[in-house]
Amino acid sequence: MKISAAWRDESPQMQEHRDRVSTISKQIAQFNASDAPFRIFHGNTNSTRPSVRTKTGTVDISALKNVLSVDTSSKKCLVEPNVPMDALVAATLPHGLVPPVVPEFPGITVGGAVAGTAGESSSFRHGFFDKSMTWAEVVLADGEVVVASNDQNQDLFLGLAGTFGTLGVATLFEISLVPAKEYVELSYVPVSNIEHAQRVIRQVSEEADEMNFLDGIMFGPDKGIVMAGKFVDKTTTTVAGTPLPVVTFTGAWDQWFYLHAGQVMDEYLPSAASTPASPTASSSSSKLDSIHIVHRDLIPLQDYLFRYDRGAFWTGRFAFTYFLTPFTRLTRWLVDYYMHTRVMYHALHRSGLMQRFIIQDMALPNRNVPDFSHWLDLELPHIYPRWLCPLKTDETVSMHPHLAPAARHNDDVLLNIGVWGPTPPTVTQVNINRRIESKLVSLQGMKWLYAQTFYTEDEFWNIYDRKWYESLREKYRAQKLPSVYEKVRTKFDDAGGNTNTNNIRLGIEKGFWSTWPFAGIYGVLSAIKGGDYLRKST
Repeated sequence: MKISAAWRDESPQMQEHRDRVSTISKQIAQFNASDAPFRIFHGNTNSTRPSVRTKTGTVDISALKNVLSVDTSSKKCLVEPNVPMDALVAATLPHGLVPPVVPEFPGITVGGAVAGTAGESSSFRHGFFDKSMTWAEVVLADGEVVVASNDQNQDLFLGLAGTFGTLGVATLFEISLVPAKEYVELSYVPVSNIEHAQRVIRQVSEEADEMNFLDGIMFGPDKGIVMAGKFVDKTTTTVAGTPLPVVTFTGAWDQWFYLHAGQVMDEYLPSAASTPASPTASSSSSKLDSIHIVHRDLIPLQDYLFRYDRGAFWTGRFAFTYFLTPFTRLTRWLVDYYMHTRVMYHALHRSGLMQRFIIQDMALPNRNVPDFSHWLDLELPHIYPRWLCPLKTDETVSMHPHLAPAARHNDDVLLNIGVWGPTPPTVTQVNINRRIESKLVSLQGMKWLYAQTFYTEDEFWNIYDRKWYESLREKYRAQKLPSVYEKVRTKFDDAGGNTNTNNIRLGIEKGFWSTWPFAGIYGVLSAIKGGDYLRKST
């Protein structure tokens, strides 16, 4: 069997991997035998939930951070869970290959992308990142090491996505790869409202087989831009016989991507809805002549894949507001080091400021997106831009069976909406997030669990498939691990003990370091210092 052959490979890299997994397996078995709870330490995180790990109750798997092999004939790679996306792309792209879906932040790891059902602009073709997984090595909660695939332990294989390591500890993945080229040609289509954006996204999805990427940004209720990209060679993309200029987004002086997209939108939006596409703007090979492409860029593939890293989409702008700093290209250049997501996550976790922001990704059937968008305009009119990321037709989400029967035709294809911004001063964070969650339920939507979750336990299991999940936990002896609800729920600091009231206070550090501007300064200083920002000493 191919899985067994790869798993039992005798290369030095695989032997080192097996030695590390053996140590991890023994640690987990000891915790299990003593009925001691434990958490997994990966070294970093792209979750915005507060960490509750301690150094004494942790299994450290941070050394599992290697790409063990890239097989060009089978278009697959063997990769450990803590390999970040930029390292994975750097290992595969020289072979002309990349994962079908590459989450947008370079520090997102393979294991995190599987556990968190990560998606990106290629998800309209390929689904979530975990769909590229062909098998996984898993250390069960009692220390046994098994392989899970469509042929072996299939239920465990399907259950790994979205359950956040609560069925076992994944220690190795085989990931499928797709052919790639050095550049992406990105076409921009301004839109006048959310319904217009949906129409353009649907048309690209249905008619443009050559497109590899598709996402959008709404800058306000009446303006936005949809972007469709395809793999190209540098010499094949021209305007009137002249090659397109190369645009980059990873250099310190480069424009943040969302600002660049907004400039394109502002230049063309007034006439885009009624003016035919310019012959110099539309690609001669495109099947989208009826869509008003107003601008095209030629972007190096790695710059495109991680185009949202600098500024973490646009949330980095709030740091300028917090520190009363002008938001200009010069100031962005001066503090560029601190505006990359790896540093920003470190600073946010240490400062506690994430507790003062709404950071939610949500998916709804297309037919319900306008209702939800208009509701957000009333409840959170200040939180723009918003990200749009279409998901593959018939795509379902692990642990969310209620969406599975619906996603059968265009009106029910899922569209992801990213809503990230400060909590309004007139409401508590708990109150507004619980209102968002309630509205999602009423519109058959769901949220990504990387962010804070405010559901009560009963509410949570009315949405997610408890029977299926708990049967897996029992079969694979995982009951001693924290449940997925326990792992993702927000811990409250409520003197009254009532977690259903609207005046609950989150457990934010109090005192000098919680006040403006010292919380932010503390986070920045901690990021400069580096080190472990997720585990407490006891």
